[in-house]
Amino acid sequence: MKIEKLNENQIRCTLTHADLAARHLKLSELAYGTENAKSLFRDMMQQASFDFGFEADDIPLMIEAIPASADSIVLIITKVEDPEELDTRFSKFTPFGESDAVHESPFSKLEGAEEFLDLLNKVKEAAEGATQALEEKKASQDPAPAKLFSFENIDRVIQAARLIAQMYQGRNTLYRDPGNDDIYILALTQSEHTSNEFNKICNMLSEYGTLERVSGSVLAFLEEHCETVISTDAVQRLTEI
Repeated sequence: MKIEKLNENQIRCTLTHADLAARHLKLSELAYGTENAKSLFRDMMQQASFDFGFEADDIPLMIEAIPASADSIVLIITKVEDPEELDTRFSKFTPFGESDAVHESPFSKLEGAEEFLDLLNKVKEAAEGATQALEEKKASQDPAPAKLFSFENIDRVIQAARLIAQMYQGRNTLYRDPGNDDIYILALTQSEHTSNEFNKICNMLSEYGTLERVSGSVLAFLEEHCETVISTDAVQRLTEI
């Protein structure tokens, strides 16, 4: 669960499916309100108070729920001094600690809950479809086993490429992940090399980079979210620098 302060009256909370699963919460509970949902909201507000001094005692709150990706949603929580200004797109919240007989749970009045869940499911289905398509494309282009190595800078990648260039002739691609301290990720396929040859090459690369977990979803993430620096023959071309 990630909470960010947008301004004095507004915070943004990003929830992933892992966050919900850790609390045994389903999306429907988040929309319609359960004890688990109220507990989650209470923890969010306590963390916001501790981290940012975001206090909402005796102040009405409103929330906008936005599907952010296939596995996350964003909640925009805003303090409203004048309840008349509440937009009908938002839920109206009341301070915790008061009787539920008088005030409903903060998630129970979420406007358009059915539409929200339907939209979230559509986003999830679309993302899963795109991921599956990328994995199928990758599998058709690269049926051979692959390994991923991460490097802290381009100089380390070049050093590693020069080390294995004479013995490695397989297909390989260099990516840059701008969201992770600009690390470089080299994806190598076994291609025509034997298993022993490929293992030896990977052992040599481990002197300069870090072996990362590889799966169809990881390869799809690289294609979708990372910058492709050199495609197909990165090792061979880096030795020319």
